[in-house]
Amino acid sequence: MTTKYDKIKDTLLARLNELEHSRDNNEEFNTTELSFYDNHPADNATDLTLQHTRLALQKHDEDEMQDIREALDAMEQGTYGICTECSKEIPMERLEAVPTTLTCVEHARQEVNQDIRSLEEDVLNSTTEQPVEDEDDRLRDYSDSFEVLEEVGSSDTPQDKQ
Repeated sequence: MTTKYDKIKDTLLARLNELEHSRDNNEEFNTTELSFYDNHPADNATDLTLQHTRLALQKHDEDEMQDIREALDAMEQGTYGICTECSKEIPMERLEAVPTTLTCVEHARQEVNQDIRSLEEDVLNSTTEQPVEDEDDRLRDYSDSFEVLEEVGSSDTPQDKQ
């Protein structure tokens, strides 16, 4: 029996097979060094960065494989193409663009997972163009903060200030 989702199913199965093959043929990160004592710190940092990158990519692939399995399960159950939140039909254009989706655009996960965001982002996203509210509800205006710091001192020589 041919369904309108056969092409998408073939795409999902091919991608799942590709990810499983990649996972099975992935070499674990092994260093050839017996001791890191004589290594330059930058070499150690490079090794660590490569290891973290590999781990992040593996996690991403595992998440993608899980999404593919869920979409294939929905196809088997006959619920693929129906939004899990509102039970409306998901447009074919969305299914072709994001074949693992189980929700319509209105119910797609759009919130940011705050658990994985760094704490520094709250500060980094602040601008000096608008006052920032402190914890004790005082407004602080940072628009002249550079000028205030420069009054205390800077690395500029007297001829730079002319």
